[in-house]
Amino acid sequence: MGDSVARNFKELQEAMSPERRARVEVRVNEALRTMALDELREARKLTQTQLASLLHVDQGSVSKMERRTDMYISTLRSYIEAMGGALHIRAVFADGEVQIQRFGDETVGAEREAR
Repeated sequence: MGDSVARNFKELQEAMSPERRARVEVRVNEALRTMALDELREARKLTQTQLASLLHVDQGSVSKMERRTDMYISTLRSYIEAMGGALHIRAVFADGEVQIQRFGDETVGAEREAR
């Protein structure tokens, strides 16, 4: 089934005008930039159980992380790094952006103690 879906999409894509393909690509790239954590994990082809193993926590902890609306930056960083990524935080202003380089180690230590 997977090969036929890929072939059908390729045929559909080839039938599109270059302008339409460009619009679709913009929408896909935007969707990739705005994923929720569970969507990001799924896009990286990881189950909650696999990610839990990488994080040395149980599957329920991963589920809770993905549902939270607020968490320590160090928790988010660990989640992203377990998937092979890196967390970058930017402050965005009308006149430009600033990459936030580091947060104090006290936050990381306090969070680990809370676990």
